[in-house]
Amino acid sequence: IALPSSIALTIGVLGSGFGISTNASAPELMRGLGKGIREFNDAKNNVRQEIEEGMREKPVQAAPATTDAPHTSTEEAPKA
Repeated sequence: IALPSSIALTIGVLGSGFGISTNASAPELMRGLGKGIREFNDAKNNVRQEIEEGMREKPVQAAPATTDAPHTSTEEAPKA
């Protein structure tokens, strides 16, 4: 499969372009890349889980209306 070699080539080109130290070994670079991908996937899964849990929750019911509010009407009040 050509995918791993293309990934290695991309990392090499980007690494040299961004000035990554040549003292860093390939296993160290791959370890760091793997850690970053793992953290990204964990964050992505956490967001997905929170959204799914929010969709499963029952909707919050509104409080019943009270009669304490002043009466408002478009009709004129009777004159005394």
